[in-house]
Amino acid sequence: MAVPSSSAKGVVVTVPVLVLSLSAAAVFLFFLLSSLSSCSCPSGGGAAAAVGVGGGGGGYGNGGGGSRGFVDRISTTGEDVEWVKDQIRLNRLQMQDNVLRKGINPRTRDQQLQDLIQFKGISHYEGDESNNHTALPCPGDLLVEEHHSNYGEPWAGGRDVFEFLAESVKLSPDSRVLEIGCGTLRVGLHFIRYLNPEHYHCLERDELSLMAAFRYELPSQGLLNKRPLIVRGEDMDFSRFGSGVVYDLIYASAVFLHMPDKLVWVGLERLVNRLKPDDGRIFVSHNIKFCSRLGGDECTKRLKSLGLEYIGKHTHDSLLFNHYEIWFEFRRSNA
Repeated sequence: MAVPSSSAKGVVVTVPVLVLSLSAAAVFLFFLLSSLSSCSCPSGGGAAAAVGVGGGGGGYGNGGGGSRGFVDRISTTGEDVEWVKDQIRLNRLQMQDNVLRKGINPRTRDQQLQDLIQFKGISHYEGDESNNHTALPCPGDLLVEEHHSNYGEPWAGGRDVFEFLAESVKLSPDSRVLEIGCGTLRVGLHFIRYLNPEHYHCLERDELSLMAAFRYELPSQGLLNKRPLIVRGEDMDFSRFGSGVVYDLIYASAVFLHMPDKLVWVGLERLVNRLKPDDGRIFVSHNIKFCSRLGGDECTKRLKSLGLEYIGKHTHDSLLFNHYEIWFEFRRSNA
């Protein structure tokens, strides 16, 4: 049997030939699609996708698990900075004074707090129903974030510290981190979000700071599920963190400044065996007067007797404001 062609010359194509032609075309299309689907080339995002530029400017993403992709990078890149500058320029955004405008009523924290006290917030329940709708009752001074001004630099500085330390120790979500003096979690929030649950620990002595951390920062940032272990204490006692925990990073941001030298040395002695050998690091910010006040080579000898080695000093610039921070790095000695 033959199928007549529509050609003027009356070319005849047999059914077997037609079937074979269609089969060959189907096989070719199958292999073509397969090769395209396995291609590792970036799609859609162009060069940005190729270098892994993701949302959030170096985002610490899902805090571990699943496909890592761009979340491996922590610190902001030059491409990130140029991107956000372009967005500001394209949207014609200009820095302006915080002035009253129609539909917007900017208030100071004091004014917000007064409103909360006087009007019990924007909307509230009265009478018998007034106390049974809020799962975590929060004091007004926390709701207006007064604790963001309790320390010596802008709240944004926490991101700077996190980026520097995390990159310095090549942090991964499975790492374990101990902060000495986490305060209201200006830095800690970033570690808690990035690390796996229960992998962030902190020793803090100030009750008001801890109240801000537990009753405002963790709930408002959606981080209660990360179960950080935050312990109140001021005697460098780390027994409540468990005897078998070994940390990839231990850091103290401007905390040893406020401690007696003797207590700092006690803390270091207790921390040596909790620091991961080789790759584990202790970072201390601002200065190490507890060490330098010994004079001469006494600090080196004291560190060696504890099993610690001084690595060096680092300077880290802020991304957002004209500020830099000095950090001193230590590790367990091989001796």
